Amino acid sequence: MLNYLRQGRISKWFSGIGQEAISVGATCALDDNDVILPMHRNLGVFTARQVDLQKLFCQLMGKDGGFTKGRDRSFHFGLPSKNIIGMISHLAAMLPVAVGYGLSFNLKKQNRVVLSFTGDGSTSEGDFHEAVNLAAVWQLPVIFLIENNGYGLSTPSSEQFKCEKLSDKAIGYGIKGVTIDGNNVLEVYKTISSLAKELRKGAGPVIVEAMTFRMRGHEEASGTDYIPDSTFEKWAKKDPIESYKKFLKSKKILSKSRYIEIQEEIKTLIDDPLEFALESKDPKSTIDNEVNDVFRGYNFIKKEPKDKGINLRYVDSISNTLRDLMKKDEHTLIMGQDICEYGGVFKVTKDFVKDFGVGRVRNTPIIESGVLGASVGLALEGFKPIVEMQFADFVSCGFNQITNNIAKTHYRWNKPLNITIRMPYGGGMSAGPFHSQSPESWFFHTPGLKIVAPSTPYDAKGLLVSSIEDPNPVLYFEHKFMYRSVKGLVPEGAYNIEIGKAEVKRSGTDISVITYGMGVYHMINLAAKLEEKEGISVEVVDLRSLIPWDKDLVKESISRTNRALVLHEASLTGGVGAEVSAFISENCFTHLDAPVMRLASIDTPIPFASKLEKEIYLPFNKIENKIKELLNF
Repeated sequence: MLNYLRQGRISKWFSGIGQEAISVGATCALDDNDVILPMHRNLGVFTARQVDLQKLFCQLMGKDGGFTKGRDRSFHFGLPSKNIIGMISHLAAMLPVAVGYGLSFNLKKQNRVVLSFTGDGSTSEGDFHEAVNLAAVWQLPVIFLIENNGYGLSTPSSEQFKCEKLSDKAIGYGIKGVTIDGNNVLEVYKTISSLAKELRKGAGPVIVEAMTFRMRGHEEASGTDYIPDSTFEKWAKKDPIESYKKFLKSKKILSKSRYIEIQEEIKTLIDDPLEFALESKDPKSTIDNEVNDVFRGYNFIKKEPKDKGINLRYVDSISNTLRDLMKKDEHTLIMGQDICEYGGVFKVTKDFVKDFGVGRVRNTPIIESGVLGASVGLALEGFKPIVEMQFADFVSCGFNQITNNIAKTHYRWNKPLNITIRMPYGGGMSAGPFHSQSPESWFFHTPGLKIVAPSTPYDAKGLLVSSIEDPNPVLYFEHKFMYRSVKGLVPEGAYNIEIGKAEVKRSGTDISVITYGMGVYHMINLAAKLEEKEGISVEVVDLRSLIPWDKDLVKESISRTNRALVLHEASLTGGVGAEVSAFISENCFTHLDAPVMRLASIDTPIPFASKLEKEIYLPFNKIENKIKELLNF
């Protein structure tokens, strides 16, 4: 690969020269059904698991015939058939995924182990702490293998951490930590083999620090000018391949003739598939193919309610539905902060732990990224994890897992993630700037996520059922103000609502108000008042789903009313309403008798004082004037 890089025949390469013993020794020490999560320099994981080299080289070169249709470079892909789950570029982000795998093994009572590679630099990241701590608390069979090569790209260890050994970090988590010679393949093999046996007996997680050195740059273009020559000279004497070769010769296991035979065998093994990859064509696709692979196709089967239902609060509709779904499918489980005995801060999961046990209703430490990453591992093992954010505002601490891991997995390597993330959001409760936000637009721009925001108890149940049945990740926004202030009829039997389908909540002829969430609640009341007192007929369109959203119904509504107001609670600039109004302007222009208008909260953080929040920040007391302005245009 280095030779071809110098010849300009490949574009990029992360070399593992100097670190080969760790990948090979660790992989050979594990069973084939154990899961490994490798990093940049772990080519030995793939060769030791006998991954098809023809496909692997095509993958590494971005050619047709690789594993990800040209969508991922290097080792950023999953190969479940070999129990290998590749990295994303955010380094420690895969460690929580390993925790999810470990939890799934325990829940299934499988005698399996998961090993996740990481580098010395990424042990400083929050995901490292969250993953190790969570694995320790839950006593999971996870080996966290740190390849300590002395540098995080160019920054030496002395500028990254103060501890003498990275394995000492294990003390703070109450788990075992060991440091080994990462250039001795037999020491790596024996250590990982022994630890894996302990973990299969319930010993819990372990940190292994493998001391090593990379003889090339972080990647070839970055060079090695920042490393002293004396360091290279020192580690060249410890080269893992040369050291192992000397050992085999000293034990009279490897003769000179046999060594030559092995070299020829390897050359033949590599050259043919490498040449095939070099001669392969670039992948071809179409816009439709690319867009269609963002989500896993899903054959939605409509279930109509068979009873009129009972009057329920919004919060009870969500709680009852979760309980029903947990009873129906043992693969569903809920994770979040304070959701067990406490029942969650909004009591949505009250008494769930009594009914379903701590295996399926799991309190987590105060983490967001760690539990979201763990949900990935669980979903890849066939579970349907439901993650509760205590407040939607706190999801910012897990942003990377959602936008770069959860959202992209199906598009990258064709694995759907059935993950539902519950997001209590919204204002109106005088909860201030950190407990009142409407952050749906943060994710609206990220392909690979479905987003729903029910406005009624009826929709809350139907959309929650669909969210958990859908094989794709869904962000389920549930409005905190409506929890106990909004009631409605909810059928007791099973039914669902298709994600992506809006609904006309109130028919009208003069103006279409396109909204969702609290906007629907306020518009229904205001529309009745406007018609009764002033004869203004307002059609209220509840989007219900934000991604995908129902463009067809919006067009139909505007073709009837010829005027459009887009209303949402989140701040105006960059909100969901901007996209909706842009679509209307581009696609419904001939139907419009006036410009599309938007109404939303002002562009400030949300104030705590009730009067400031309701009268200044939120848009709902301004709706009537905005409607009249539009009608009078």
